[in-house]
Amino acid sequence: MQRRRKIGLVAAGLATSLLATLTGCGGENPLGGEVSLKLMAVEHGDRSGNSSQRFWDKLIGEFRFEHPDIDVDVDLYERDAIDAEVRERVAEGRTPDLAQTSASFAGYARRDLLYNAREVLSTHTQASITASLVQAGSVGHVQYGFPFSASTRALFYNKDLFEQAGVEEPPRTWEELLRTARSLKAVGVKTPYGLPLGEEEAQAEALNWMLGNSGGYLSDAGSYDIDSPQNIATFEFLRDELVGPGLTNENPATTDRQEVYAAFLEGEVAMLNGHPGLMQLALENGIRFGTSPLPGRTAPARTTTGVADWTMAFKENGHAEEIRAFLDFVYQERYVVEYAGTHTMLPVTTEAAYTMREDAAHKPLWPFIESLDVARFYPLGKSSWGPASRRLNATIGSAVLGDGVPRTVLGRVQSDAVAAEAEAETEAAP
Repeated sequence: MQRRRKIGLVAAGLATSLLATLTGCGGENPLGGEVSLKLMAVEHGDRSGNSSQRFWDKLIGEFRFEHPDIDVDVDLYERDAIDAEVRERVAEGRTPDLAQTSASFAGYARRDLLYNAREVLSTHTQASITASLVQAGSVGHVQYGFPFSASTRALFYNKDLFEQAGVEEPPRTWEELLRTARSLKAVGVKTPYGLPLGEEEAQAEALNWMLGNSGGYLSDAGSYDIDSPQNIATFEFLRDELVGPGLTNENPATTDRQEVYAAFLEGEVAMLNGHPGLMQLALENGIRFGTSPLPGRTAPARTTTGVADWTMAFKENGHAEEIRAFLDFVYQERYVVEYAGTHTMLPVTTEAAYTMREDAAHKPLWPFIESLDVARFYPLGKSSWGPASRRLNATIGSAVLGDGVPRTVLGRVQSDAVAAEAEAETEAAP
């Protein structure tokens, strides 16, 4: 049984104290009545100074000043634990009003458990959300997932190791990446390229490489296309040109992302695909690094992998108007900028993105912010993506091993995904 990891409860104490001090000064709540919203959120901080709890304490206090009749209780969980907790609460009849997820929201939407964007977001808020995130948060062209935090991927490289190998520029193509990796290997670099295809987040690393060869998880028609010719060729390249010659970590199929990140921060990995949060960690560990677009087969990839945490609004408790008031408050520019900046993430609204692009303090994030407009996200609009991605994470790494056969491995993942989609459609049928 998965161990539950609840980070902490954001109490309403700050809000209560503020209201007691400012009694009679706050705006009246036109909704009437006393309502308590239950929110389950992800803890994105890695230290007390950037804890998500501090953000929510402050925001809820300010929200209660404007809406004194709406209380908000927030439970924080680690990102890899919250999805199971949400499923358990819904199954037990303890459904929250709002919950963040990194997994698919489509299953809840197909069971008619969620409010859609038109029901709980103002027109202004709907229009402010970045278009690529609106599309990724939709099921059948109706938005049910509301992005709260986002990130994209870029190639990170160690400048000191590059200088040792006489490499002046980051690679733009796969062939350049191979030449760079060989040069790094020749001067004794332990891991020229860090390739994490273990179960933690293989779906991200796999998509990074698929996109570099005009591939992906879906066809243009929206059906699963995991074993496409482009994807098979991508994994044959990884097996034969990168893993086989020893230019990666020893066993990519069992190597998780955090292991590769840790090795990069120790100066042992020269190149890897990483998210914006890796920048601060690299600075803290004294790593001189650079970032560049993901290399593609013949040119830099035109897109990149996008990842987001999504807020779902559940119908169970009937608090649509109160949820609307809270979400419209949360999506104000200043809060989106504050959360993204504090946690080295990307703003999810166009207004906040413009503000951060105009502020030199956020300059390291600018390339990531720009790439968000063209990022490719996981097919979360399919309720089958949950079981499909679990199968993918558990098996796709074997395709790059010496005895791996990409056509066979990707074919099995494709078959499982198609079967999961058929089962999901059957369950959703009236």
